[in-house]
Order: sequence, then C-alpha cells, then structure tokens
Amino acid sequence: MIFNQNLDVDFLNKLGQDSMSGYLGIQFTKIGDDFIEASMPVDHRTKQPFGLLHGGASVVLAETLGSVAATCCIDTDKKYCVGLEINANHLKSVKDGKVIGIARPIHIGQKTHVWEIKIYAESNTLICISRITIAVLDKK
Repeated sequence: MIFNQNLDVDFLNKLGQDSMSGYLGIQFTKIGDDFIEASMPVDHRTKQPFGLLHGGASVVLAETLGSVAATCCIDTDKKYCVGLEINANHLKSVKDGKVIGIARPIHIGQKTHVWEIKIYAESNTLICISRITIAVLDKK
C-alpha cells in the first residue's frame, strides 16, 4: 500500500465535512493499495443552469481526490501538499445520479506528485479524465 497506515474512509470524510467537498456532498468510498475513490451527487449543488453536471464540480472532485491521495502518502508532521496544476477533459455529460472518481498515482516524488483521476457515471461510462500536479512543501 502506498498510503499511510491506519487510513480509513471515515477519517477522510471527516476531513472535508466543513469545506467545499462537504458542501458538494463528496464522500470517500474506498481505499485500495494504490487508489482512493470518492462519489459526488449530481444535484442542485453540482449542476450548471442547463441541468448537466458542471465541469467545475468535476474538477473539484478531481482536485479533492488528488490532493487527499497525495497527502495520505507523505509525513504530515513534516510536509503538506498543495495543488500546483490541474487539467480536465470532460468527455460526456451527466444529468442525475452520482459520479465516482478514482485517483491513481502517475509519479510520487519527494517534491512533486502527479495523479490521474478518472470520473465515471453510475453506468460506468467515463465522463471526465483529469491530471493534477501536487507540490509537496516543508512545514515551517
């Protein structure tokens, strides 16, 4: 496993409950040996005015997953992670239900991480693919 020991979804969900991820209803659902998964509802909080999942909401899900995954790989007593760059390709639209994002590492270095996040509709259709670069900084 690439993540710190004693990591569980309840802990991750408590981290974001009073932030944007909590407001948008993002829920961590699974932690694997090399991935973290979370879901997000497609509802009034995450739709654009034409009734489709807002691309920005997908990016929030991707950045949440990538940032949390990177943070779970470092010594948080000495370091912290911040997003440096993110991109997203929106491939299909979603009108309702929920979407599921899965973050997997491309590169885990001492100063930077690169994570790929794939977001799927409930039908298992890929709707967005994103990549985030994380800066790993020293605490002062």
